[in-house]
Amino acid sequence: MSSQGAKGDVKDLSLAREGVKRIEWAEREMGVLRLIKERFTKEKPLAGYRMSACLHVTTETANLAITLQAGGADLVLCASNPLSTQDDVAAALVSEYGIPTFSIKGEDNDTYYRHIGAVLDHQPQYTMDDGADLVTSIHTQRPDLLKTVLGGTEETTTGVIRLTAMAKDKKLNYPIIAVNEAETKHFFDNRYGTGQSTLDGITRATNLLWAGRRVVICGYGWCGRGVASRARGMGAHVIVTEVNPVRALEALMDGFTVMAGLEAAKVGEVFITVTGGLHTLGKAQMEVMSDGAVMANSGHFNVEIDIPSLEAMATSHREVRPYVEEYTMPDGRHLYLLAEGRLINLSAAEGHPSAVMDMSFANQALGVEYLIQNQGKLEPGVYDVPPETDQEVGRLKLQSLGISIDTLTEDQQRYQDSWEEGT
Repeated sequence: MSSQGAKGDVKDLSLAREGVKRIEWAEREMGVLRLIKERFTKEKPLAGYRMSACLHVTTETANLAITLQAGGADLVLCASNPLSTQDDVAAALVSEYGIPTFSIKGEDNDTYYRHIGAVLDHQPQYTMDDGADLVTSIHTQRPDLLKTVLGGTEETTTGVIRLTAMAKDKKLNYPIIAVNEAETKHFFDNRYGTGQSTLDGITRATNLLWAGRRVVICGYGWCGRGVASRARGMGAHVIVTEVNPVRALEALMDGFTVMAGLEAAKVGEVFITVTGGLHTLGKAQMEVMSDGAVMANSGHFNVEIDIPSLEAMATSHREVRPYVEEYTMPDGRHLYLLAEGRLINLSAAEGHPSAVMDMSFANQALGVEYLIQNQGKLEPGVYDVPPETDQEVGRLKLQSLGISIDTLTEDQQRYQDSWEEGT
């Protein structure tokens, strides 16, 4: 039974006290956001603006929401994945911080989209998305809101891909900042955050030993790089599959074995998809996987593993551990799907460490501020985070860590900017 009302829809408000403690613990590691919150509290740059956010409802997201609230935003929040919500955090946001939140871990598909509808009823002027479900729902289900939406931000690779496709087809009707493209996001969040949290989620779900394990990483973008690096660090034998020849070559030169997907399927023991694409692991691969093979996804949507084919192939299936589903094949093999093919790091663990989400969410907060400052100046489309914002986030992170770096002298800067001086 959920606790539902005008202020949100969460599992149980009595969980709020525990949620507050965990939100405060995460805040200790989020120095950049803390500095931004201090400034926002004084300046109120978001005052008077309605915001709807569709993000993973975690302790880190809670600190972003509190920062936006401190800046004056009238904010409502829902989950961007049915399994990523931390119920105690959702309860705390509603009862302790006064931020309406519509989010329950394990909610079904109908509830998921009902919650998106609830935050859209807020009639946002700015949207904050992770995967672009909020934006696409506005364009397909609630086009009336396009009259008042002024801009938005997008957190993740999958969402940027969707929004770029919308913009290419001239279907995107307002400007969106692609937070994922910031260097202080994909260099750190995608690589170090996804790398650590993906292995954390798989370990919690299965308790398997990584040392000596043959691990297949499907995709060698920033997330794939991180997962591959961390798996190797745990002693795994890492194999990479890719469709991009340059990334495949990079993986090879980084010291990983590179194979075609079907060949990797014959030798792998653990398979992790991080492509953002459709059916990266399909029927052909599943037909040749060895008994006991484990499949997990760390891309945004649960389509990277071909679950319909897996279910059609199996003679039976059962849950053997939380977040571990065993599928029995006609030949007696057992294949294991983790967390329903959804984000393993948020489903079975706690997502990225707070210290790395600090920079990602700093870009979110400053991205919204930039949109407000440039209201009416940006045409509909997908925009990179301004370089000066990226640099500011990096500077604040170093400041929060008590680290100082060099700056160029006037002569050095003049030399950098000049074309006249040579040998």
